[in-house]
Amino acid sequence: MDFLIATHNMKKQAELQRILEPLGINVLTAEMAGKILSDVEETGETFEENAYLKASSGCRESGMVCVADDSGLAVDALDGAPGVYSARFAGEHGNDKKNNEKLLELLKDVPEKNRTARFVSAVCCCFPDGRQLTVRGECEGRIAFEPHGEGGFGYDPLFLVGEKTFGELTAEEKDKISHRGNALRKLARELEAFLNTENGEKKV
Repeated sequence: MDFLIATHNMKKQAELQRILEPLGINVLTAEMAGKILSDVEETGETFEENAYLKASSGCRESGMVCVADDSGLAVDALDGAPGVYSARFAGEHGNDKKNNEKLLELLKDVPEKNRTARFVSAVCCCFPDGRQLTVRGECEGRIAFEPHGEGGFGYDPLFLVGEKTFGELTAEEKDKISHRGNALRKLARELEAFLNTENGEKKV
């Protein structure tokens, strides 16, 4: 089955492909599918709302099953910020360096025990017939005092799980514990029931 990924983030695209392809899903970008998708304004107040906005728009414009995620970092000492504004925390969308610098500045006087945080990912899958699925995955951790590692993207070099940041983990190690990996594994389990009729034949 072909799924369209509604994202322009190439690193996120690779992460989604890694996890979905072994499930028997042929993952296509808009370019690969020969589709042009509009940029969707992320006006939702929750990760779930933003994921739906992107997936439903991509599905409507392409006529394909479309999956999209909205994810971000919630820091307890900042009352859950940056949250849905994670990608544009410092004012410029997708500027990882500035976002990380702002986060470190805001937490400069916060002791290690109070630097708890979690990554959150909401993944929405929309079908041309109007059906949809939305799942949520989380990963608990804490914020380091300085970046470590060159891997991943976004806040990965600052997000500690155990003694390593996401930026220090291999792709495979990260997939096993990440918020997006957890969400996509939930999606896979729900898709299995969602896509099959009682006699085991696929609905779509």
